[in-house]
Amino acid sequence: MPRKKGITDEFIIQLYNSGKPYKEIMVLTGLSDRAIYNVLKKNHVTLKHKQYGGQPRKHKVNENFFKVWSHEMAWVLGLFVTDGTVNRSHHTIYFAQKDERILRVIARYMEADFVLAPFGKTRNVPLLVINSKEIKQDLTFMGITSNKSLTLPFPKIPEEYLPSFIRGVLDGDGYVDPKGYMMNITSASKKFASALLMIFQSWGLKSYIKEQVSKNGNVIFRVCINGKNDLIKLSKIIYQNANDEDFHIYKRVYLTQHSNEPYIADVTRMFNGKFIHKAKQEIKCRINKGILMEVKNLAKENQQYINHLIQPEIQKILESDQIVKLKKSKHRIEFRTTFEGEFIEEMKRIARKHKVSMNDIMEMSMVNLIQRRGSG
Repeated sequence: MPRKKGITDEFIIQLYNSGKPYKEIMVLTGLSDRAIYNVLKKNHVTLKHKQYGGQPRKHKVNENFFKVWSHEMAWVLGLFVTDGTVNRSHHTIYFAQKDERILRVIARYMEADFVLAPFGKTRNVPLLVINSKEIKQDLTFMGITSNKSLTLPFPKIPEEYLPSFIRGVLDGDGYVDPKGYMMNITSASKKFASALLMIFQSWGLKSYIKEQVSKNGNVIFRVCINGKNDLIKLSKIIYQNANDEDFHIYKRVYLTQHSNEPYIADVTRMFNGKFIHKAKQEIKCRINKGILMEVKNLAKENQQYINHLIQPEIQKILESDQIVKLKKSKHRIEFRTTFEGEFIEEMKRIARKHKVSMNDIMEMSMVNLIQRRGSG
């Protein structure tokens, strides 16, 4: 389409900045949407989030997300380099995760609409779709392209954000032994695996690379860390800047289970259909066998966990500030359960004040529970 007589670049820019859509500018200038776009780009005009036809973006997203470093951005980037895909033909990227909760966190961090690709015959893993030319370009600038698997470089990550990035990598392609004695991160890129190994070693972790051949014949590299103490050390590093949701719950549970402050997920409570989990600590005590068996039966009858049953009784004891030291029984057996850290600290404070043991508080709460349920 030829430009109408007397139409200057300045006039086109003025129309664009006034908020007129492409369709109106096309009528006024005689130019196609592509020609208008070229004029704007040639004159270095900052483009609004509009498509050529003047239509708003189909899905929103913060296109500057990968331009500004933060712990949230670093974690998302770590997830993307392991479980993400760059579309070769379109300005689209994808995050694949079995845990849909993780995808929701990513979408919220990126201020993006939560849009999942439809499942196909060969794919049953949720796929978060992000459409953005700008984001695709930012990732390409970091060396993350559509063919990243074999050639992925280790991105230049500021030292401050390395732990959060590694946490994302672990959440993407990491494996943690359920017993908490080993973990590994798998990559098809030797460059990436070698750089990751150097970071682990700089953190004082006993680590090594193991080469294997995958089922399809490609060489893969597993960066491994063995030993519960090294896993505890790793967990302290990578979770130091994590909030309540930007991590895989079970991986954190496995990594920290041998530490003095294990992360224990309480997935028995739900809110609006979502699991609510808080960091809990384990408490170990010795309880009269007969009393404990009665409480276990009550828990089974009420389909509740023992800690949920006895916590209200413990709370009453703490609030009353009256504790009777129980006579020691020869038939006490070990009992373990979990409470939130602050609650355990309050129990310890009251126990010290009255010169009783935690066993006494726990057993007294169970006795009170049995008596109350019996009288009810």
